[in-house]
Amino acid sequence: MTPRPAPDLDQRRDQITRAARSVAETDGWEAVTMRRLGAELGATQPVIYSAFPGGRQALIDAVALGGFDAIAAALEAVPAEPLPRLQAYLAFAAAQPRVYEAMFSLPSGLSFGTGDGPAPLQRAFAAVRAAFPDEDDTAAEVAWATVHGLATLEISKRLPADRSVARLAYAHRALTREEH
Repeated sequence: MTPRPAPDLDQRRDQITRAARSVAETDGWEAVTMRRLGAELGATQPVIYSAFPGGRQALIDAVALGGFDAIAAALEAVPAEPLPRLQAYLAFAAAQPRVYEAMFSLPSGLSFGTGDGPAPLQRAFAAVRAAFPDEDDTAAEVAWATVHGLATLEISKRLPADRSVARLAYAHRALTREEH
């Protein structure tokens, strides 16, 4: 009997990140351990660590980077105008709360706000910037901070869901200085 060939590392990493997202969606990020993922995938912990030598933090960062690519794609799929981009952002956060949590709430080894962060993070910010252009990115930063705050509070159910549309309309008016 010949040994089974090792799967492609990118394929293995993708399989592990999908398993991590699945466990997080079901049981929360605290349940995502290398041991649990090994059990879920029928793999040993050394196999999991070979794909993510930086351990759990590297895995969470990989999920976050995938999330930044996905939110960028969601934003790019709508017109580069403030309201559609804000709506797409909130819709992404509501549809993928655990991925969003990995992107913004869990400790991260990712570089934010430096202009030289990972490409997926830069792409996501560029999608916000396209709807809120100005000379020094202040408008885009404030727009992102505003919609991030709304998303975080709505995901955690700290704001009533029935007021979401009204809050978004208000934020849009405030960010674009539009009257009703």
